[in-house]
Amino acid sequence: MRVVIAPDSFKGTLSNFDAASSLAKGWRSIRPMDELILLPMADGGEGSLETIASIHQRGERKRSKVQFYKNIEREAVWLLLEDGTAIIELALCCGLTLMPSLDSLGAHTFALGQVIAEAAKEPDVKRIVICLGGSASTDGGAGALIAMGVKLLDENRLDIPKGGAGLSLLEKINLDGVLPAPVGGVTCLVDVTNPLIGPNGAAHTFARQKGANENEIKILEAALSHLKEISGVDDFEGGGSAGGTPFGLSIAWPIELKAGAQEIATLIGMNDALMGADLVITGEGKFDHQSLEGKVVGTIMEMATAAGVKVSRCVGASELPLTDLDYSLVELAGDEVSAKARASHWLEVAGADLAQSFI
Repeated sequence: MRVVIAPDSFKGTLSNFDAASSLAKGWRSIRPMDELILLPMADGGEGSLETIASIHQRGERKRSKVQFYKNIEREAVWLLLEDGTAIIELALCCGLTLMPSLDSLGAHTFALGQVIAEAAKEPDVKRIVICLGGSASTDGGAGALIAMGVKLLDENRLDIPKGGAGLSLLEKINLDGVLPAPVGGVTCLVDVTNPLIGPNGAAHTFARQKGANENEIKILEAALSHLKEISGVDDFEGGGSAGGTPFGLSIAWPIELKAGAQEIATLIGMNDALMGADLVITGEGKFDHQSLEGKVVGTIMEMATAAGVKVSRCVGASELPLTDLDYSLVELAGDEVSAKARASHWLEVAGADLAQSFI
């Protein structure tokens, strides 16, 4: 058999690489002669750059010093592929997991903009792909714009403070100093379709997980609405991803939004791997309705169906019905605590039991 193993990470438990390795180990314990193709997946959030780098091993890792938060400096890594595509991951520049403490009003995307600016100045860069996910801020991409040369000014023509709350002081946007976009364009990879503002927008949907209370959510919603008004740019589907970062970037550059999981699947050669495959195994920490709306598992299911390949879903827990080829680690382990504590073991068990069903 030819088996493609393409899980997402099990957030907070296992990386996508570890999940794929555990499933493969279990399968090989029963069917050691089968051809296994390990293609760990991501959807534009944490781990996206490493996922792409694992396939494009000739890509060059670039390192940029960035002003991450307040006076904290750090090194951010980005990837330059052989064809001139720069891969930038927001989570590695100014992600939620990097924050010393949550700051819903003051966190910003300036570090992301610094990396974007460095890539845009690199002569070998023909196209920029920005993986958006895992952000710590709700600043409408304002911090990134500042780093890219845009002037965001208050009524006294002074620079507004960085952070979402600072947008309330915005009175003028000056694009005269913005860096030119690369000739091959700029693509933002997103895994949500939320707009910038409104009940389903960036503030109301995502700011709470970045530390915002109800009053701060109202402040951020008003600030993002003010950014939209001053910019004159229409809101759009997906503009609210990563705290509104795509919306902000669209003020300075023409950008294209793509579903992160689909684009990463293309970048790592998923379609070629599925040709002639007998089975694809995918998975994630929680399988629910959102999984079917542009996330890794739903994307792999669609691609496998189009290729006529059977699908097995090995997930941490499921809110949706599972088939005979699917596994829930919570059900295997007996409870959620045990499933998370020994996730690698239970994925091996799932891989072995799945292989046994093909004997």
